[in-house]
Amino acid sequence: MAVMNYAAHAADTNKPFAHTDILAARNALLKYDLSEQAALLVKMPLSEAIAILHEVPLRHVQTLLDLLDEMDEEVCMRHLANGLGLICSEAEPAGHYLKNSVFSHVRERIGWIVGLALLGIVSGLIISHYEDTLSQLVLLAIYMPVIAAAGGNTGSQAATLVVRALAMEEIHCRDWLKVLWKEFRVAMVVAVVLATVIVGRVLLFSDSTVLPVGMQLADIALAIGIAIALQVVLSTTVGGVLPMIARACKLDPAVLVSPVLASVVDITGMVIYFTTVNSVLGLA
Repeated sequence: MAVMNYAAHAADTNKPFAHTDILAARNALLKYDLSEQAALLVKMPLSEAIAILHEVPLRHVQTLLDLLDEMDEEVCMRHLANGLGLICSEAEPAGHYLKNSVFSHVRERIGWIVGLALLGIVSGLIISHYEDTLSQLVLLAIYMPVIAAAGGNTGSQAATLVVRALAMEEIHCRDWLKVLWKEFRVAMVVAVVLATVIVGRVLLFSDSTVLPVGMQLADIALAIGIAIALQVVLSTTVGGVLPMIARACKLDPAVLVSPVLASVVDITGMVIYFTTVNSVLGLA
């Protein structure tokens, strides 16, 4: 068979496929029906199979992986999926999402959820530490959820895009510095826009708020705007790099990134908010 001949030639000569050979082997593979294609993938050397599947549409690849799973070729399926970046780590449970039992999903997720929930107590301790600041200016409490939401939203966007890029092998762990630099630049633009909107919101809709003597609403708006800008920059850059850290540590970004990012954003958001407000407004 043409596909096996190409694979055998590459194995015998101990050389990787040339791109033209990969395309030729792909074209030969696609001439067979799905079951024969799956059988050929099982017999083919793993590196050559991955090289060929890289040139096959993603939907067709997923169909072949599903077929391998149905053929009880789970080991081959997982090796191919890992090689193609479709499974981010061996920590991911075997089988399909719907076929896995509820308890297998719980077992996979519960450790992170409980641990990070306990870590969330830190946010409460930070707020209680700055209780005097809130008592001096109640207006600050209104914008605490805005800080947390802005950080969570921008961080989640960055993380989702990076997870997808990793799965499609558009980027690799070694590209973390490039990702960090790109997300930092994106974050700077988003931070300026969002800070401007929030400053305008404070100035336009909080003018009736009773303020401490000697304190101006414009100063409060500026402090909140700076805080939200810093939070957006931090959460976006962390959200962009966190999936790559998870991949490098052989952990599943789909399970790890969202809860860890939420906890990091909550804690850092409160620290940034109260530190910035105290510094700009000179509160105790």
